[in-house]
Amino acid sequence: MKIFDQAYVEAHLTVPDCLRIMEQTLKEERRGDCVQYLRTAIDLPNTNVLGLMPAYYDRGYFGAKVISVYHTNGGTGYPSHQGEILLFGKEHGEVLAVVDAMSVTKIRTGAVSAVATRALANPDAKVLAILGCGAQGHSHLNAMAQALDLTEVRCWDAYAPCGEKLAAAAQEKGLRGVACATAQEAVQGADVICTLTPSKEPILRSGWVKDGAHINAIGACAPTARELDSDLMARSRVFCDNIESILHESGDFLIPLQEGRYGKEHLLGTVGDVLLGSCPGRGSRQEISIFKAVGMAVEDIACAIYLYEQALAAPSN
Repeated sequence: MKIFDQAYVEAHLTVPDCLRIMEQTLKEERRGDCVQYLRTAIDLPNTNVLGLMPAYYDRGYFGAKVISVYHTNGGTGYPSHQGEILLFGKEHGEVLAVVDAMSVTKIRTGAVSAVATRALANPDAKVLAILGCGAQGHSHLNAMAQALDLTEVRCWDAYAPCGEKLAAAAQEKGLRGVACATAQEAVQGADVICTLTPSKEPILRSGWVKDGAHINAIGACAPTARELDSDLMARSRVFCDNIESILHESGDFLIPLQEGRYGKEHLLGTVGDVLLGSCPGRGSRQEISIFKAVGMAVEDIACAIYLYEQALAAPSN
């Protein structure tokens, strides 16, 4: 059994490799080459949560990401999310690898958004706005810098030093990094917007977003939480990572649906469908496109498979 800790994952799962793996995975999920199951969130007696996220791959593997979500960890020195990915062999059910889940999740989430952006944004997008500048802000900066020919990155976070740190990271990449005082300041005129916050109420308003923008809405992943207002959702062409998950878990999509702003057909398809050519993506330069994602276990398992197979192929010491 292989054990891949955070340092190993960060050294061996590069952003370019992860972009390639995630594009392949989004296509495989829609072709039926892997099975994405709904996640299970178990409420623990101590008010925290145990999350189980399983997936199955025809090419010889299955597994699950298992994480604890401890909102009570604030100020303790422990992160709120901790866990591992368990990779099993399909033929005999043996455990092949245990992989640090948080480093994989960080890298692959930004990579998936970058793949969606390449598929849906106007190809000459230059200005990126990031709302929420923690670990996922840095992941999205790294991935978007690979996927787009960026010139400027605008950063906003409710905790201002986080925005300043991400703006400095953008400057280190040779981009114009700007720390913004408000979310509105960050997104006005932006070509691509990433929302990466734990907010339960909208932080992005339709009136702030220009025609032709592309939005990756990543932070909210519960039926009662959302980052985008109803006007913006109704105004835009909406795509997702997994239809069943969005219809069960995404307040961004479900709350306007319950308000009667649109029907289920407003969810046009997955990015995997767009990549396979079975669903049209952007129809014009003026349309606003939204990629709404809640994350898929097949993405985590695909990264675990890559790390495991790379380790097997590496020359022994």
